[in-house]
Amino acid sequence: MTENASTRRGRDTLFGAGGLWIAKWSTVILVAAAALWVIGWIVGELWVIILPVLLALIVCTVLWPFTRLLRRIGFPPALAAATSLLGFLGVLAGVIAFIVPSVMNQAPELADRASQGITQVQEWFEGPPVNLDDAQIDNAVQALADQLQDSGAVIATGVFSGVATAGSLLVTLGLVLVLTFFFVKDGPRFLPWMRGLAGGKAGGHIAEVFSRMWDTLGGFIRTQAIVSAIDAIFIGIGLVILGVPLAPVLMTLTFLGGFIPIVGAFVAGALAVLVALVANGFTTALIVLAIIIVVQQIEGNVLQPVLQSKSMNLHAAVVLLSVTAGASIFGIIGAFLAVPAAAVAAVLFRYLNEQMALRSDEDSGIDDDIAEKVREDLGAEEPAKSDNS
Repeated sequence: MTENASTRRGRDTLFGAGGLWIAKWSTVILVAAAALWVIGWIVGELWVIILPVLLALIVCTVLWPFTRLLRRIGFPPALAAATSLLGFLGVLAGVIAFIVPSVMNQAPELADRASQGITQVQEWFEGPPVNLDDAQIDNAVQALADQLQDSGAVIATGVFSGVATAGSLLVTLGLVLVLTFFFVKDGPRFLPWMRGLAGGKAGGHIAEVFSRMWDTLGGFIRTQAIVSAIDAIFIGIGLVILGVPLAPVLMTLTFLGGFIPIVGAFVAGALAVLVALVANGFTTALIVLAIIIVVQQIEGNVLQPVLQSKSMNLHAAVVLLSVTAGASIFGIIGAFLAVPAAAVAAVLFRYLNEQMALRSDEDSGIDDDIAEKVREDLGAEEPAKSDNS
């Protein structure tokens, strides 16, 4: 009887402890969700300020290696930053000057080919197995025209709002350039300033986390640039050989789309196939599709595993969900920034995991020399060891 009562009390204790554990972690999850909601609201309200800062940081990761080289050979910080920034703008202007004439020269021909393609599609609908008559096709065309006419007011309103958007875009680009100059010029002072501001062990942890984030972000941008350039070159060579119009434009879009993993490559590839279909026919479009698939397979299975470091290794599902969430919340800019943000967040979680492992009895999963370096640099205490025998 006493043993049964003791067993019941033990179960009651276990259920109570389990209930307290669930309640504690439920509270933690609710608080974390509320904090994320508040952070999201603040980001949305301050997006006009946060966006230029994020874009400037990304540009800095591209400019910093060249700027560091200039500073090592004796350039003053301001002159090195200005030279790098002007060189970047020069390259950007050269790319625009290269693709715009191609668009202007080949756009009329592409429009004529598109018109011919529409005529062919109409003839296909009139024949078997669809067998639509002219009246049905005319009704469908008229319905489309009415829809476009009904949208005239919305389009006109969009034009006026587009003027304001263009003005805001110019302001954002100007702010990005100014912030990029100051970030590249004074960037090396940031971590020492942050370490001194936080002080003690907290300053060491913050400096280490920001240093890892910067290395990860720079590695991601440079790796994606190399992979995207290789994709654009090989796909562009195929487009030129096949005589597909707007090949330089499609190459540029392929390069830019590489910075939006999965989604960007799909959109750029679909556009290339569509242009080939309209301009060159079904067979050429199939060949272009095959070239894109082969290049993407080589990229996904060879280039990225070789070029990307382990710290940048994000699961494809995480990448896809990040791009989807970023695009749904902030549009195309959100899709562009989603993967770098996820990579930086992964750095933070890995660092927190390292610190918890170093302070626990569990196997940290990291090399002893790395653990020792973290303890020496950041002043972390040795993990507590149990004296129980």
